[in-house]
Amino acid sequence: MTVDVLGIGCCAVDDVLYVSSFPTADSKMEVLRRERRCGGLVAVALMAASRLGVSCQYAGVLGDDELSRFALSSMRNFAVDTSPAVVRGDARPAYSVIVVDESTHSRTILYDPKNVYGADDVLPSEEQIRSSRVLCIDHYGVPGQIRASQIAREAKIPVVADFEADNAPRFGELLALVDHLILSRDFATRITGKSDPADAVQKLWNNDRSMVAVTAGTEGCWYIDRTNDRQPKHCPAFKVDCRDTTGCGDVFHGAYAAGLARRMTVHDSLHQASAAAALKAANAGGPAGVPTADMLDQFLKGQQ
Repeated sequence: MTVDVLGIGCCAVDDVLYVSSFPTADSKMEVLRRERRCGGLVAVALMAASRLGVSCQYAGVLGDDELSRFALSSMRNFAVDTSPAVVRGDARPAYSVIVVDESTHSRTILYDPKNVYGADDVLPSEEQIRSSRVLCIDHYGVPGQIRASQIAREAKIPVVADFEADNAPRFGELLALVDHLILSRDFATRITGKSDPADAVQKLWNNDRSMVAVTAGTEGCWYIDRTNDRQPKHCPAFKVDCRDTTGCGDVFHGAYAAGLARRMTVHDSLHQASAAAALKAANAGGPAGVPTADMLDQFLKGQQ
């Protein structure tokens, strides 16, 4: 069976606390409301892609604990097929407490990544990887991510990556395998030394890649692909009334992967991803704020 987007990597369970303003040290503050959500780089990307109408599978490593069961159930609620997931007794999702400041709509994430494996070293099977149209990865479980990316690249399957850390052994090898690289400005600056997104894009580009983009929130993103002769192009962000930015980057990656799976151009995939991330920021927090295909279509028609 062919699947549009296969995701291998991190799942997270987030307990989100909403407060009127961010607390100062040694203070006491009432929690306005609290929610438990499924998050994580690959998990949210898959949920976003699935809501846009493409078929998705999750093939990362989780356990049999309460948090793992919650994460798998949450993905299934978004029509993500979790049957390829690898169950390991000591594994679990990343666990985070996210404090959302209702006055500024900013958030602070406190996370615990212990026993988060992301990718298995030998699963999913080569056949499963080759049966996908797009592979979506992150930096959790680098040896397994390298194996999966090598198989995908040999089969000419696009590899879309969302990286937030570069301290694992062999990370440089994994970075070199990604042909659709989308990084936040902060992380791109860290690994290139270039604070300007356009400069960072140029530093990250090479002829083995199909596209490199650096996202900068409300400033939009800069990218290079095979059509623009190493000259960065700017894709503007959509203006919305922001409510919650949690997961916007993950939604961006998922919507971009969905565009590739539908054989959209890089430009159109980035345009779709920017719109999906904007709608996520304007809507409720967590997976509930991930836009559907109809919501995205109506939003884009309203921008014309």
